[in-house]
Amino acid sequence: MRQTTNTILMVRPVGFRMNEQTAVNNYYQKVLDNVLPSTVNAKAQEEFDNYVEKLRSYGVNVIVVSDTTETDTPDSIFPNNWISFHENGTVGLYPMFAENRRLERREDILDILEEEGFIIDGVIDYTSGEEQNVFLEGTGSLLLDRVNRKAYCALSPRADEELFIEFCEDFEYTPVVFTSNQTVNGERKAIYHTNVMMCLAETFAVICLASIDDKKERKHVVKNLKDDGKEVIDITEEQVNNFAGNMLQVRGKDNERFLVMSQAAYDCLTKDQINKIEKHCKIISSSLDVIEGCGGGSARCMMAEVFLPKAN
Repeated sequence: MRQTTNTILMVRPVGFRMNEQTAVNNYYQKVLDNVLPSTVNAKAQEEFDNYVEKLRSYGVNVIVVSDTTETDTPDSIFPNNWISFHENGTVGLYPMFAENRRLERREDILDILEEEGFIIDGVIDYTSGEEQNVFLEGTGSLLLDRVNRKAYCALSPRADEELFIEFCEDFEYTPVVFTSNQTVNGERKAIYHTNVMMCLAETFAVICLASIDDKKERKHVVKNLKDDGKEVIDITEEQVNNFAGNMLQVRGKDNERFLVMSQAAYDCLTKDQINKIEKHCKIISSSLDVIEGCGGGSARCMMAEVFLPKAN
């Protein structure tokens, strides 16, 4: 089992904008005043292309699929929410909170991966949850410790506990469940995705412990991380607001490990936090200001990790 992969699937946007359907519980999204939608999309494409180029320059294998103009899918740039790929050849498909995000699911993406030589042995489809208004948004909601077979999930309107437990049974993970909050206009409200406040790497975890209000839950999460030998690097809620939790460790050339994040995330880290991360691996950062501002997601959300086996 590997915790990190060299192959990433990314979807290039064609109609990127602030998605009004997700803004109801994603408090990181903003309307960019006096900016034309076409300008927002063009800027997002530019950030996307620069990001892909940067990843490839470090030897990361990025498979880019273009979004289609046939559907109105402003968040297609975040594929990790509707699909996940696993080492046994299984693909997971997930129920999405926003109706227009359900249109992001595309069978042709599986065909593209098979054309790239990856083997898909089966699909576990949870999307019927949408009929019951039950959601679990892929590796946005689930943080997988693939080596130690643990799945971390912060419950929210987009992460249902029963469905999470079902996922853990199907894929053989031990569930670590908790609630993670942020302050919105003086009120504590659930953070919409686990991967906004937490990142799991091979030998460390970046996490906003202050967002886990329940002390018992916080201790439980920390104990699991430490039991598995991970250094816990704590970040603040203010840093979470700058997407410092939304990072992903990937493999580049010669299996070298990198932690990927946005420029905003990097800029808000302290020297001490950067030193702690760099003891484990190098950092890659790329400017994603428009994508973060309108989309309310960042570097991690844009990468769907491909762990599928390859045909010989």
